[in-house]
Amino acid sequence: MSTPSSQETANPGHGHGGHRAGTAALVVGAIGVVFGDIGTSPLYAIREAFSPTYGLTPDHDTVLGVLSLIFWALTMVVTIKYVTIIMRADNEGEGGIMALMALAQRSLPVNSRSAYLVGILGIFGASLFFGDGVITPAISVLSAVEGLEIVAPQLHDWIVPITLVVLISLFATQRFGTAKVGKVFGPITVVWFLSLAVLGVADILHEPEVLHAINPVWAIRFFAEYHWHGIFILGAVVLAVTGGEAIYTDMGHFGARPIRYAWYFFVLPALMLNYLGQGALVLENPAAIRNPFYMGVPEWGRIPMIVLATLATVIASQAVITGGFSVARQAMQLGYIPRMRIVHTSHDTIGQIYIPAINWMMLLIVVGLVLTFRSSSALATAYGVSVSATMLIDTLLLAIVANALWPKSRRWVLPLCVVFLVADIAFVVANGAKVLQGGWFPVVLGITLFTLLRTWRRGRELLRAEIRKEGIQLDSFLPGLMLAPPVRVPGTAVFLTADKTVVPHALMHNLKHNKVLHERNVFLTVDTLNVPYAPKDKRLKIESIGNDFYRVVIRFGFMETPDVPLALMRSCDKGGIHFDPMDTTYFASRETIVASAHRGMPIWRDKLFALMHRNAAPATGFFRIPGNRLVELGAQVQI
Repeated sequence: MSTPSSQETANPGHGHGGHRAGTAALVVGAIGVVFGDIGTSPLYAIREAFSPTYGLTPDHDTVLGVLSLIFWALTMVVTIKYVTIIMRADNEGEGGIMALMALAQRSLPVNSRSAYLVGILGIFGASLFFGDGVITPAISVLSAVEGLEIVAPQLHDWIVPITLVVLISLFATQRFGTAKVGKVFGPITVVWFLSLAVLGVADILHEPEVLHAINPVWAIRFFAEYHWHGIFILGAVVLAVTGGEAIYTDMGHFGARPIRYAWYFFVLPALMLNYLGQGALVLENPAAIRNPFYMGVPEWGRIPMIVLATLATVIASQAVITGGFSVARQAMQLGYIPRMRIVHTSHDTIGQIYIPAINWMMLLIVVGLVLTFRSSSALATAYGVSVSATMLIDTLLLAIVANALWPKSRRWVLPLCVVFLVADIAFVVANGAKVLQGGWFPVVLGITLFTLLRTWRRGRELLRAEIRKEGIQLDSFLPGLMLAPPVRVPGTAVFLTADKTVVPHALMHNLKHNKVLHERNVFLTVDTLNVPYAPKDKRLKIESIGNDFYRVVIRFGFMETPDVPLALMRSCDKGGIHFDPMDTTYFASRETIVASAHRGMPIWRDKLFALMHRNAAPATGFFRIPGNRLVELGAQVQI
């Protein structure tokens, strides 16, 4: 059922050697981009499991129990659920909760209640995931810089300022693009994971007893000893698996196969060796629990390790930021958030984008988090609450997709979904205990984002309904117009309209004020499909409706940048129209929303939608229509 991504099939190489070289390059690239979030978890996961919050004593059985929980969480949640199974659910090579939502909706009847509920579920999951996602840069960079306390305790007061400088510098350089920096991400992260493995092995050699933690009996013993209280330790264990959803989200950049190779044979072994090594260090010296990662580094190597860890956390943060840009573009295309200005930072790679509004909003939130919580331990109480709920939603969507689209695999996938569901619910319950301690932040942020997304989506539906209700049917208007036609002037007029059946406001205003028609008139509608890339044979549809009037539909996928003039130029003379860029004028209406009580949404949501609509980037800029060929005409609409 799964289809290979374009990255997997685009460069087969010359013979087996070329293929192996191409795959190796993709594996290294995936290590640099995809695993940054989960790869920096060793900085704080073990330390937080033994924080005073959970009241655990770092004795032999407890250490092995926690290590066993981490190992089996990585195995069940990341290895089996995400890397092995969910990555089969690719939407034409693309992954992530929004791609999975679109795939699940495609398996259900169009406009059905079940499809609507799946949409609600997917958007809520994406909102919650973003709520935890903005914590990643803050907690990662803070935990790396906190190594300075081990080297020089007197530098404690400098940790927050240094963290802020690193983070502000990172966000400030986004406008230059990540192409050049991205080339060194892979090698640096490879060095990071090798360092994790080497440090882990060195400590394991002192206490090889920790290798027994791989046996699930130790996890069972842990729960037998701590009973229901043992479930709450999963609130710390989840820190080791945050990043599983990010692996799936970034699948489209490198393809499933390189990501799987990197995880199975390099990243997972390195992570587990380091976790086991930290456990061995704590068994040997229980006092090391205050920071087992840096305490396991020889004194001569701590400064270089702090530098390497900071670089690794910057890379992890970069992945979150670019992921935020990518998800925001998908949401824009699918009609869930207002249009925003998108800057393309590469002439070669269309996927490298920069969205200023998203960038500065994320920076504001991240800086606020650092100044509010001031330590990675405090931030850890806020981390994991939303991502555990997102993992639960992923499981539900996976079950829908497997049941509908995988007839041969559902016999074994659906029973596994039940297992995943039990584990996800346990994680949600465990993290729910952290809500009052700081976990409220990603929940509140997620609910706020969900409200904004749903308000924008519903407001757009109401706006279209009002335009349709107040509008004139195109098929009946044109014959009447041509009975006494106005003056025709040379050139082509393109009227942007969301509804193909109604006369655009811009045409009515043009006739009313200018009293002319162009030689050719095109009613253009741009549709976004629920697939990443629109098939070439479905890109453009041109329909002649007589007297040099045409209906044109251009379709884009949700991962594409909609360039309307380019799509029209590439149409050549299809349908009898030739679009000369210098002889084509675009007309668009820009509505002013008037909120009113007892219609549509509650009045506060109407006003919120009006505010969002007023500050949204115009459709013309989003569709890359040149300003010197554009005429905008206003219209007032009451919802």
